[in-house]
Amino acid sequence: MTETQESVNPEFITLDEAAAMTSGTRVTFVPGVQAMYSEALKNICFVKKVPLIRVLHPHMGVDETTGKDRQAKLYELTSQTSLPTMLHDKERPRNVWIEQLALAEQIGSVDSPALIPDNFELRVEMFGLCAVVLAEDGLIWNMRILIESPLGQKYGYSEEASSAAPGKIAEVITLIDNRLKAQEKRDSRYLLGDALTAADIYWATMSMTVLPVPPEIMPKTQQNKGMLLFFESNSKIPVIEEALTKRIKDHQQFILTTYCETPAVLGGDSL
Repeated sequence: MTETQESVNPEFITLDEAAAMTSGTRVTFVPGVQAMYSEALKNICFVKKVPLIRVLHPHMGVDETTGKDRQAKLYELTSQTSLPTMLHDKERPRNVWIEQLALAEQIGSVDSPALIPDNFELRVEMFGLCAVVLAEDGLIWNMRILIESPLGQKYGYSEEASSAAPGKIAEVITLIDNRLKAQEKRDSRYLLGDALTAADIYWATMSMTVLPVPPEIMPKTQQNKGMLLFFESNSKIPVIEEALTKRIKDHQQFILTTYCETPAVLGGDSL
């Protein structure tokens, strides 16, 4: 575990500083906010024992002092503006979860768990499970279009799509629950096989968007309090609430408290 990960008030460097570096693994974050893809990548790297240098993800809009687009440098580097961006040594930036996972697996400590199974059948299952959580029209995609917002508009918000989203989220939760039920019969606590995989880490992290966790896992900050209220409201949507079984809750708690950084270190202003 690195000093940065241990610190309650981690240091953040600027994107310009990160781009100028030629060694180390740099990931963009928003201080005080558990931006879910950043949080999931952080947990993946935590399991793989990859020391992270935290980078300030530039905010949207125009800088009042310079009159320049705050995200221009990020776009120049990556041709996109979403977070997280992952930089490693002199290699090209990674912005897609599947590439970030592959890189973390490659550079992780030799004594860390393998998060991508060697067995190709298990690998197919693992990436399929990750996709219904992380990819287009999956859990997080549909969570983002539950309400009309700038982020919702980015992901295709419409009244029709928003109305369908809770059912799709519940379908993903039920799929995960059925996997866990089948795994119980094999005396396994994991989503597939007999060991931890990336699917467990990604699901347990992303499930916080529909299944709130205590502050011992996710601290409340001035910056994330509104997001936490939104996540709590998601868990009370009837079709979602009905899908959240004790099995789902137990798996989330087991993975987060056994393998991930808890309580999460966010920076920002504590409450």
